[in-house]
Amino acid sequence: MSASSASDVFAYIVAIFLPPLAVFLKTGCSADFLINICLSILGWIPGVIHAWYVIAKYDPAAYRYR
Repeated sequence: MSASSASDVFAYIVAIFLPPLAVFLKTGCSADFLINICLSILGWIPGVIHAWYVIAKYDPAAYRYR
């Protein structure tokens, strides 16, 4: 497991209160963002879990040149 940067720590905190915002800050307007909105509508806990998963797994360097 890699170490989290300061922006990741901030995103984890934001994800507790507004999960879609944390996903948007991490990935932009993507499918993950729309999925997180749907999960947050269904319930707060699924939205938070998905947001934490996206924050932990998203690597901006891998998506830079797509």
